[in-house]
Amino acid sequence: MAGLFISFEGTEGCGKSTQIRRLSERLQAVGQEVVQTREPGGTALGEAIRHLLQHDPAGEAMCPEAELLLFTASRAQITRELIEPARMSGKCVLCDRFMDSTTVYQGVARKLAAVDVASINRFAVGTTKPDLTVLIDLDAETGLSRAHARAEGPDRMERESLAFFNAVRQGYLNLAEAEADRFLVIDGRQTIDAIEAEIWSAVEAKLKL
Repeated sequence: MAGLFISFEGTEGCGKSTQIRRLSERLQAVGQEVVQTREPGGTALGEAIRHLLQHDPAGEAMCPEAELLLFTASRAQITRELIEPARMSGKCVLCDRFMDSTTVYQGVARKLAAVDVASINRFAVGTTKPDLTVLIDLDAETGLSRAHARAEGPDRMERESLAFFNAVRQGYLNLAEAEADRFLVIDGRQTIDAIEAEIWSAVEAKLKL
């Protein structure tokens, strides 16, 4: 039986990493094998692309179309090299971002044509789609403040404007409304423990524990 594939989405600084770590611990405690990964990244090729997208000076003048193709190149690789093999072996896959990030960051906030973004996304992932997508919703100003306070400082994406991240947030909310059967929208202003409890309740239902 295929394992669960759960993606985590949200604007910068919403707390995805913390919740992925906590969910992984909960799943392992009930006997599930877990693979944690991230987008872009997760494979040797993906991590090289991640560096180019976020930190390499060569990426500073990147056009939106090139950005879209790089994100989806990383996604194509991780889907076939890591996510699908793990799922087919019965493991639960927890991924920090997946195809929805491209839909909102490049499609909505970068204003690339939605039909083109959707087509390229489909080509990258094939039939793979998360069983559950956890959207931690947080206002962009609070999220950016958290992201900018990190020790390593903001990366190329995190240096975008507040208006950009407001568009990202609204894009996510619109997408979640359109695909309500897949999305779990959580108020990111809650405590870490409260967010964890909401996520676990939804995952328990998926696992039929």
